Amino acid sequence: MILAIAAILALVVFLSGCTDTNAGEDLETNINTDSGSDEVTSITVSAAASLTEAFTELGTVFEDENPGIDVNYNFAGSGTLRMQIEGGAPIDVFASASQSHMNILSNQSLIVEDSREDFASNSIVLITPFDSELDITDAEDLLSDDVKTISIGNPQTAPVGKYTVEALEEASLWEELQPKTLLADDVKQVLVYVERGEVDAGFAYSTDAATADEGTIEVKASIPTVTPISYPIAVVESSQHQDEAQTFVDFVTSEEGMAILDSYGFTA
Repeated sequence: MILAIAAILALVVFLSGCTDTNAGEDLETNINTDSGSDEVTSITVSAAASLTEAFTELGTVFEDENPGIDVNYNFAGSGTLRMQIEGGAPIDVFASASQSHMNILSNQSLIVEDSREDFASNSIVLITPFDSELDITDAEDLLSDDVKTISIGNPQTAPVGKYTVEALEEASLWEELQPKTLLADDVKQVLVYVERGEVDAGFAYSTDAATADEGTIEVKASIPTVTPISYPIAVVESSQHQDEAQTFVDFVTSEEGMAILDSYGFTA
């Protein structure tokens, strides 16, 4: 019952949060029938929040090169996106920040297995507000009584949080730091908390830290992760536009797509 309610809530979030590379265009418009060379097929790509900037540019280039396909984006924590797909949301492509959420869909036969590819990797960094007066240079410094609040992604829905908890457990720090944590929906919310000085520190992907406005945060340390941070992408089995969805996947994993991802700090 709890999982069913969670899936319904995730679907509601999806329906209210879907974005388009063509601003203002309704999700249901421009759906291709089967005829007419001027008609456009609209596909929806659910992608991890950490991919927001890179995929936005990638989508613009993709649409220029594929004028018959429009890309609608739905960015959120990978766990939230996975639950939306489980709940029947009309998604064509899923790009996750972790293998685990893609594996869950795979085990339910909800993705096209032959389309699945790993396309990027990332790293975790410890960040603080730019004007922080606390002496924080690594994760152990967070044990100080002067550090009151630390933001991490919710490990149930945001892979950045799960990677962080694993790393802190490995360093024997999690038990003491857990009471100080403020959970965020995704890595973007972690970044906002730190930028606004609402927390003393946070754990984010290095790619997201690089998107922060100048003079808002400082990167204090790189955090080794127990599980390699790997991003898989796949066509969703229920997609009504699998050919177009596969075209998008192929573009992401092409040399041109990888070059765009590299420019945002992701590695192949």
